[in-house]
Amino acid sequence: MQNLVTIWLSLFVSLAVIGVAGVKLSRYGDVIAEKSGMSRGWVGLVLLASVTSLPELVTGLASVTVANVPDIAVGNILGACVFNLGFIVVLDFLYRKESIYTRARQGNVVAAGYGVVLIGFIGFNLLLFRTETVPSIEHVGLYSPLILLLYLLAMRSLYQYEKAQVSEYVDDRVERYPDMRLKQAVLGYALAAIAVVAAGIWLPFIARDLAAAMAWEQSFVGTLFVAAVTTMPEIVVTVAALRIGAIDLAIGNLFGSNLFNIAILAIDDLFYLPGPLLADVSLVHASSAFSAMMMSGLAVVGLVLRPTSRVFRTVSWISLLLLVIYLLNTWFVYLHG
Repeated sequence: MQNLVTIWLSLFVSLAVIGVAGVKLSRYGDVIAEKSGMSRGWVGLVLLASVTSLPELVTGLASVTVANVPDIAVGNILGACVFNLGFIVVLDFLYRKESIYTRARQGNVVAAGYGVVLIGFIGFNLLLFRTETVPSIEHVGLYSPLILLLYLLAMRSLYQYEKAQVSEYVDDRVERYPDMRLKQAVLGYALAAIAVVAAGIWLPFIARDLAAAMAWEQSFVGTLFVAAVTTMPEIVVTVAALRIGAIDLAIGNLFGSNLFNIAILAIDDLFYLPGPLLADVSLVHASSAFSAMMMSGLAVVGLVLRPTSRVFRTVSWISLLLLVIYLLNTWFVYLHG
């Protein structure tokens, strides 16, 4: 086993690689949207969200295959969902002009609503495996094809909504990158994606060594540390979008990443050969699933009610509740994971 200093250093190196690559991915993704004529809103919600979730995908596949740590795979996904929703609190604090909920389009409610359904379905199956045997197709749980169907349904609905609202995307008609060609953007995009994939493959092994060195359970390490690192692209892209005033791109990236993250669980289940993935992991992950559900519901409330007031001039009461749920989930996973 590596010494503790080496393990932590490896973790920070992964963090740096994913952070830098995440910035590149967001920029080149924006260029691709502009040069190809696609809506920036659609690119942010689907293409950019799926790309920034590449670390979760690669880490999950490596966790259930070569590393054989299924708890880290599931903890990483559900922990990332909670982390993404908790980051709305940071956005609300950083955006000093007004409450972030008053500026975001209510169309984000559609993505958040589908997130509630998909994440809730995972939590339901985690509980179901503790009471009875769930039907499976060979080693794949029956829930996996249902998750993929729900994800495709969500993407279709979101595409139709964005297409109907395309006239609202005034910034889509502004040329931001006159000196960059589509071919150059695609090449840069591919190189950044390779860097993310390489760091993602490294992560589950770092997490496994960290769990052993610190005498922590893999479910806790996956939910807290690995999830924090693999969500770095989402964080970097979201903050960058906020700085240029693209509120919908920032929030849409977080909700879209959560949808793609749940689809990743179905892919992980396909590659986990011992049996259905959710049957071989700790029940403590249900806490993260239901926390993410509650946080998604609160985000929907905020986007619909659009609270204008701030508590002590910091964040809205919606964000405070999001923070409370995030901290309670972290505390629960630490105690019982």
